[in-house]
Amino acid sequence: MALTPDDVVTKQFQHVRFKDGFDPDEVDDFLDEIVIEWRKALEENAELKAKLAAYESGELAAPAAPVAEAPAPVVAAPEPAPVVTAEEPAPSASATATAGIIELAQRLHDEHVAEGEAKRNQLIADAENEVNRIRTEAEAKQREENARFERERNALEARITELRTFERDYRTQLRSYIEGQLRDLDEKSASTDNTPVSAIGL
Repeated sequence: MALTPDDVVTKQFQHVRFKDGFDPDEVDDFLDEIVIEWRKALEENAELKAKLAAYESGELAAPAAPVAEAPAPVVAAPEPAPVVTAEEPAPSASATATAGIIELAQRLHDEHVAEGEAKRNQLIADAENEVNRIRTEAEAKQREENARFERERNALEARITELRTFERDYRTQLRSYIEGQLRDLDEKSASTDNTPVSAIGL
């Protein structure tokens, strides 16, 4: 796989549920790919630098003139030193490049972690808002139900009071009526007892 810096920048990792960040195995595999591709590039770079140094030192042109054996060793002897010195900066360049890749990967990792934390915080805030909304609605509904029950209770109590008053009045009227009837009966009975037998027609 030919890996480019754009691949590193545009790489999208799969989100893992119930965890912060991304799948560690996927991130590790991707970083391994980066390391392999980068090492290949560094090796090719080192080979090209060696060839360039050899070309500049004249080693590539030496086989064209094999007759001059005496000057050739003299020229070849001092030149390997520049080749070695040309190779010495390579580790620092590769170290810098590797550090740049690691820094880029770390920055991408930090950005994704920060994005995941922001989404998590947003989800928590949304859930808390939803809970507060449901609680507020439930409390308002409970207050409405309590008020309705209170109104119904007051209406029932008023109806009970009205029925008790009606019962008391009815009992009083009924007692008065019965007592009146008993008085009338007693009066008729007394008047019959006072009437002479001759008046009755016996």
